[in-house]
Amino acid sequence: MKRIFAASLLVAVSSFIAFGQTPSRAEVLNDIETKRAELAKLETQFLSPSAEDRSAYAEFLAQPGTGLIRLLPREKFDSTPSKSVMTIRGGGAYYSFTRLTHEYGYGSDLELYSGYLSVGFAGADYGMLIKLDGARLEDISSELPGVAFLAKYNAATNEPDARIEARRFATGTVIDGATYKRRVPVEVGATYVVRSIDFDTSDVLVAFRVVRQDTDGSLIIAWRMLEKYPTPRLARDISAN
Repeated sequence: MKRIFAASLLVAVSSFIAFGQTPSRAEVLNDIETKRAELAKLETQFLSPSAEDRSAYAEFLAQPGTGLIRLLPREKFDSTPSKSVMTIRGGGAYYSFTRLTHEYGYGSDLELYSGYLSVGFAGADYGMLIKLDGARLEDISSELPGVAFLAKYNAATNEPDARIEARRFATGTVIDGATYKRRVPVEVGATYVVRSIDFDTSDVLVAFRVVRQDTDGSLIIAWRMLEKYPTPRLARDISAN
């Protein structure tokens, strides 16, 4: 995408020169802004599920608190800042179910990287995931076995406890026979539930299903909001200062 943007700008500037004109800085800036808007539109199209996907889930999407998204594999589209294919921060590998954006840094709740889905990415933010065998997305509720723990879980309120909880779910913990982890392998057709705690931003419980995997490794995911909790606040650990 960045190469396309650079090539387009070069063509635009060359056209001025070809006609014996030297573009003013204002004209070049205007062309940059135009090309950037065009690129943003292309990225939005690239990140969108197909018309066939939307048609297949039209009835589901008619319900409140639902959505259909595409996640790009981070290792392919956002491997390093200097080699990122996408201009959107995070390379389209993240998603916020509260702000409905792929752009990283706005309370991201889910990431796709190297065949795994994960939660909890910045500072003391953390969360946990569980795969529900044989569960239909439409039937999942906060009272369902395996989901009840996530629904009733009380987020940490101070930084040391948040760090401890983050480590606990990073290694995985078993509660009442159910395993909760920060990171789980992708399984097409599987249904998951995520509790994502982003301090000072959002705290959500979301059920989602990996509908299919596209040829570029991206995932089409149908999701449904189960619960929105009060914005979590964190007493920061200042002992190190």
